[in-house]
Amino acid sequence: MSGMNSKTIFRRQAGFTLIELIVVVIILGILAAVALPRFTNLQRDARIAKLQAARGSVMAASTLVHATTLSRGGIADAVACPGGGGVATNSAGATGTVCTESGLIHMVFGYPAVTGFGGNPGILSAAGLTGIFNPTQSQLEAEGYTYAAGGGVATFGVLGAPDAANCNFTYAQSTAANVAATISGLTISGC
Repeated sequence: MSGMNSKTIFRRQAGFTLIELIVVVIILGILAAVALPRFTNLQRDARIAKLQAARGSVMAASTLVHATTLSRGGIADAVACPGGGGVATNSAGATGTVCTESGLIHMVFGYPAVTGFGGNPGILSAAGLTGIFNPTQSQLEAEGYTYAAGGGVATFGVLGAPDAANCNFTYAQSTAANVAATISGLTISGC
């Protein structure tokens, strides 16, 4: 009989009962309900961080281009810009150019101009959001950014935002002498 008891015990421990399986499924469901919103928030946080980084790059580029223009005092460079694009005028007037390591940046009143894709390099190129000077739209999107320009205002955003119209910041080029370009705060309600 002792051989019979060991077989019975073995058969009882060979599988899970229906109750045990239901408990495991319930626990997994609770964990998924708790973890999924946290994962979604991490994606939102990542989009906001990427947008903050882009804003910092735009702000630094605008400041550096303006400081370079002021330090050169409106005196044109003697030689062509090594990065290409011609000779920099260094003018803080209504139009001008300044030489950077990558090429000429076009300016309005001493600050980077708002330009479109494929046109004269402006704030998009100066900010260096990609490894390519004067990137195309597809090159910029490959880095996870969006860009729209018009009327002297550039809107920078990130790809993947649930509401792209509310996940961005703007750069407005200078409108007059001694008027700085303006960079808005972040709009993150749609990130």
